[in-house]
Amino acid sequence: MKSATMQLETLVCPSCTLKIEGALKNLEGIVKDTAQISFNTSKVKFDFDEDKISIEEVEGAIKKLGFDILKSRVK
Repeated sequence: MKSATMQLETLVCPSCTLKIEGALKNLEGIVKDTAQISFNTSKVKFDFDEDKISIEEVEGAIKKLGFDILKSRVK
């Protein structure tokens, strides 16, 4: 199990966090209860199973929603 933190471009509305959270929870391999999106800091944190999904796939899902990722960190 890995933990990831992503810094997004500044989120402009609180509903953006709901869109991102919904997308994360629909991805196979994301630990649903760990997905946290902070509107104030524009950060996304979650745990994931690297055997089921890669960080690049998660980034792709977020980018598909129209959000730019400035950096990702995986532990």
